[in-house]
Amino acid sequence: MDRNTITGIILIFAIFIGFSLYNNSKMNKGYEEAVVVAESYYATGEFENARAEYINALRFKPNQADAISKINEINLKLGITTEKQKTETVTQEQPKPEIVSETIPGSTSDINQFGIFAESALGENDFITLENNKVELKISLKGGRVYSARLKEYRTYDSLPLILFSGDSTVFGFKFFTTDNKAVQTNNLFFKPVSDQKSFNAASQTQSVSLRLIAGADKYIEYKYTLAPDKYMVDFNVTFKSMEGIIASNQNSLTFDWRMYLPQQEKGRENEENYSTIKYKYFQDDVDGLKLRSSKELEKVDITTKLSWVAFQDQFFSTVILTNDFFLNGSISSTRTLTSPKYIRYYTSELGVPYNPASSNAISMKLYYGPNSITVLKKEGLQLEKLVFLGKNIIGWINRFAIIPIFNWLDNFIGSYGIIILILTLIIKIVLFPLTFKSYQSTAKMQVLKPMVEELGKKFPKKEDAMRKQQATMDLYKRAGVNPMGGCIPMLLQMPILFAMFRFFPVSIELRQEHFLWATDLSTYDSILTLPFMIPMYGNHVSLFTLLMTGSTLLTMKMTGSTPGSDQPGMKLMMYMMPVMFMLILNNFSAGLTYYYFLANMITYGQNIISKRFINADAVLATLEENKKKPVKKSKWQQRLESAAKQRGISPAKK
Repeated sequence: MDRNTITGIILIFAIFIGFSLYNNSKMNKGYEEAVVVAESYYATGEFENARAEYINALRFKPNQADAISKINEINLKLGITTEKQKTETVTQEQPKPEIVSETIPGSTSDINQFGIFAESALGENDFITLENNKVELKISLKGGRVYSARLKEYRTYDSLPLILFSGDSTVFGFKFFTTDNKAVQTNNLFFKPVSDQKSFNAASQTQSVSLRLIAGADKYIEYKYTLAPDKYMVDFNVTFKSMEGIIASNQNSLTFDWRMYLPQQEKGRENEENYSTIKYKYFQDDVDGLKLRSSKELEKVDITTKLSWVAFQDQFFSTVILTNDFFLNGSISSTRTLTSPKYIRYYTSELGVPYNPASSNAISMKLYYGPNSITVLKKEGLQLEKLVFLGKNIIGWINRFAIIPIFNWLDNFIGSYGIIILILTLIIKIVLFPLTFKSYQSTAKMQVLKPMVEELGKKFPKKEDAMRKQQATMDLYKRAGVNPMGGCIPMLLQMPILFAMFRFFPVSIELRQEHFLWATDLSTYDSILTLPFMIPMYGNHVSLFTLLMTGSTLLTMKMTGSTPGSDQPGMKLMMYMMPVMFMLILNNFSAGLTYYYFLANMITYGQNIISKRFINADAVLATLEENKKKPVKKSKWQQRLESAAKQRGISPAKK
């Protein structure tokens, strides 16, 4: 690496750091100015304007606790209230945002709007626990819904119990109109348990919890949750008993309303946001979903065709609602939430459920609360394993039929995932070695010819002689029996594997919270130093595996830097800029991924050294001298090259 290249890289880093400091200063200034304006409005009693300015301040510094607190205070003054539920204190649950309820039961006049369900509008909330060895569900009498779902085998990045969602941040229930035109939301009404038992343990045998929303004598809507041992899947059966005359007879579908705030579970928030989305499966068709890595504040899709399931997906966990029949249609949305730093998404869905206004109408559904593990999901069927995005076409095939089987096989014998990645890398490089060997040989031969190529550079120093220099270089390679492009095809064949690994590591739940060397979690970035400022693209931490990957990339490029045109100053700068750009991009990615790239680079470096031992420099030079005595038959490509040169008035290079 020459002095100009080093200077260029230093200047680029200086620009990034300078821009970061400027940007942070600008954000702080914007936030402070907005708060000053908001406080002036607040002092004069102009609360609506004050609220708008506090919200504006959050654009500069999202999740700022002081601004959010002021907004909540102003909401109370303006009468923008949220549903308040009496809940018992649960130590393992995180603080939750509250969803605004469309109807809040209160006075007698409020209750009358529920018509025949008026008696269910008031009640004391209580909870029933349904659990096995995998999952613990708290079921609320209000709404009859699953209030919270805790996965027993997993913890959050900060060692708290892993709760997929909690009740105050969810809506889960049917919406419909009665025959007397009353709007009913089952989420706001109180169900009655069929049994007085408060706790059900399905660790050894299947257990069920039944709750009923009473509408009269022998008239009710029943929710029945059934959980089996060793399962993340819950059977959810809904029975409408004797509802004719209550639900309009011409109503052939009901709306199922499901909403949820998605809490942050992982250390790398940016990475978690990139892999959090909503996915859905078309009935008897493929899986689709909202775009990954989207930066939009709001994404919404109206689906007019039948669906088999809808999933609210996090990077490593999902909550899925499935039907044994089909949903008629659906409307889904995903919002980047700024109400609390503990949440990363607000998901909503409204699903059309087929309804037959008969005396007894049963709807069979299922609920999945569990990890995005291909092994687990595949057992449940309905293509749920496609929740784990492994890439499209050939990249997905490589992951499904090569990488994952090898990875799982190694997992049966080896306890350290760092060692598994090392052995996986060795296997991949050994399998590809017959393809890459020719590339290494071509590189080694060009190293032998490098002094002669440099002589040609001195012979044709002028820019207008660039074409002649190129012709002379290609002729030199040809006479020496070296094809400078001979290693390109083998290298291109490796690209799908590199992209496959790029897809595999960030979504591999097996790496989650697995320690190796200094990395505390191979599924997210490893940090050896936290910076006091944010660098655009790079972040506010230093990943050692990313630095090692970058250094090893530069090392291998230095070894193979004798390709045609690589001696040009612009080409040299580009060659060295690529690893730097990847360092900036991958600093926030999975440590397992950058560790793999580092290993792959070092093995490539070693294979290159070994391959050089098979190259006899004297033999290459002897071949060159021998071929100089023979007339050279020009290829069609060379003929076209010389023809183009003549048209530009450039004479062919002399041999």
